[in-house]
Amino acid sequence: MSDSLVIIPTYNEKENIESIIRTVFNLEKQFHILVIDDGSPDGTANIVHRLISDEFSDKLFIEERKGKMGLGTAYIHGFKWALARSYEYIFEMDADFSHDPNDLPRLYSACHDEGYDVSVGSRYSTGVNVVNWPMGRVLMSYFASKYVRIITGLKVHDTTAGFVCYRRKVLETIDLDNIKFKGYAFQIEMKYSASYLGFKVKEVSVIFVNRRLGTSKMNTSIFGEAFFGVIILRWRSFTGKIKPKVKLVSGE
Repeated sequence: MSDSLVIIPTYNEKENIESIIRTVFNLEKQFHILVIDDGSPDGTANIVHRLISDEFSDKLFIEERKGKMGLGTAYIHGFKWALARSYEYIFEMDADFSHDPNDLPRLYSACHDEGYDVSVGSRYSTGVNVVNWPMGRVLMSYFASKYVRIITGLKVHDTTAGFVCYRRKVLETIDLDNIKFKGYAFQIEMKYSASYLGFKVKEVSVIFVNRRLGTSKMNTSIFGEAFFGVIILRWRSFTGKIKPKVKLVSGE
């Protein structure tokens, strides 16, 4: 039994999904994988089911949803799935190799060995570590994180990063049912909530490589959500609406 679960949301990732799964399972550190598939019409889920039945029934799992419901809701679904089991470290990672699976042990070490509550695979903590992105997208992403830091005061250089490790206690404390955003702003909201609630966050410098196969899911509406979302986040913190989840006393 592994203490670590990697959650991989998918929509039309048939070109990447088997390779990313095998790469994770070839690491010296043992990880389990949960794929959250939003009804991919290209057969992504079928590939995962084949791998489960043929080779990886004890460490590969899949949850299928009917249609695209948003990145944030996929991760919330995965977080709750992990919390219903005994995983202590829960990871977010893309399926397209933009996040290098070989960096998973480094994120794990930051939490397990160094005592941090959240570790972020950061593109911007030591400059700009992005490969094969158009310059316009690099600038948009970089300055979006700058904007978030200015508005929220969050001490994280890569606020929109989607390569993250959470300790179990962080996800147990954040009120996941009260997370508002589904797209790009979801990543900001999770980091801001963790920091606001007093958890220690560390950035681990990684190199982000643009996907080689498949189609990007990024669009301008996602950036729009992030732009206005951080203002809403700041207002919610001022009005005391970001609160730890209330745990029921036994018998309630």
